[in-house]
Amino acid sequence: MFGSGLLAARLGLGLGLRAQVALGTFLLAVPALLALVARSGAWAAAIGPVAVPHRTAALATLLGAALWVASLGLMEVQSLVSPPPPEYLEAFRAIHRALAPSGPLDTLVSLAVIAVLPGLCEELAVRGALLPSLVRPLGVLGAVGASAFLFAAMHLDAYRFLFTFTVGFVLGVMRLRTGSLWPSVFAHVTLNALTFAIAPLVDDPSQPYTPQPVLGLACLVVGTALAAPLLRALRREPAPPA
Repeated sequence: MFGSGLLAARLGLGLGLRAQVALGTFLLAVPALLALVARSGAWAAAIGPVAVPHRTAALATLLGAALWVASLGLMEVQSLVSPPPPEYLEAFRAIHRALAPSGPLDTLVSLAVIAVLPGLCEELAVRGALLPSLVRPLGVLGAVGASAFLFAAMHLDAYRFLFTFTVGFVLGVMRLRTGSLWPSVFAHVTLNALTFAIAPLVDDPSQPYTPQPVLGLACLVVGTALAAPLLRALRREPAPPA
C-alpha cells in the first residue's frame, strides 16, 4: 500500500509522510499518462467505458472487501512459514501512527492519499496502460501474470510480495473480464481503505506479534469463497447513458 511513496521519500524533499506517499504515487502514473496522451485512441482503450453499470460497481466494491479478508488470511498463513521481522512490524506500525487522522477532515485526506490516489494511479499504470498491451504478445494468462508481477515488484516490499502479486492477479482478471478499468479501481480503493481503517484496530503495538493460524486460515477460506463467485459474476455489460 505504501511502496510507491518510498520513491518520493528517497528524494529527500522534506515532505510529510502523506505528501511523500501522494507524490510517489503520482510519479508512478506519469509515464503511463504521457504514453496514453501521446498515442491516438490509447486513452479510451486503457480506461474503457466511462460510465460503469451500478451492478458492476457494487460487485467490484464487494470483491475488494472479499480480497481484503482473503489477503489478511494469506498474510497470517505466510507468517507461520516466515514470520515478519520485528523491524518490519515496527515500520508498518510507525506508518500507521504517522497517518492516524486527527479529525474528520484529516481522515478524508488520509483516505484520499492511501486509498483513492493509489487506486487511480496504480490501476492506470498497471491495468490501464500495461496490461492490455501485453495480451497480444503473452496471451491473457501471461499478461495478467506479468502485470501482477510488476505490480508486486513496484511496491518495494519483499515480505508482502505474495500478497500484492495475488491482489494484482485478481485485479488484472477483473480488468479483462469487464473491459473497463473502473471495477479494478473500485476494488483497489476498497481494499486499501479497509486496510487503513481496520489494521490499527486489530494490532496492539504493546504486545508481541503472534501468528494466528486458525483465524488466518478461516479468513483465507472465507475471503476466497466470497471473492470467487463475485469475480465470476463480473462481465462486460452495456454501459448506462453517461
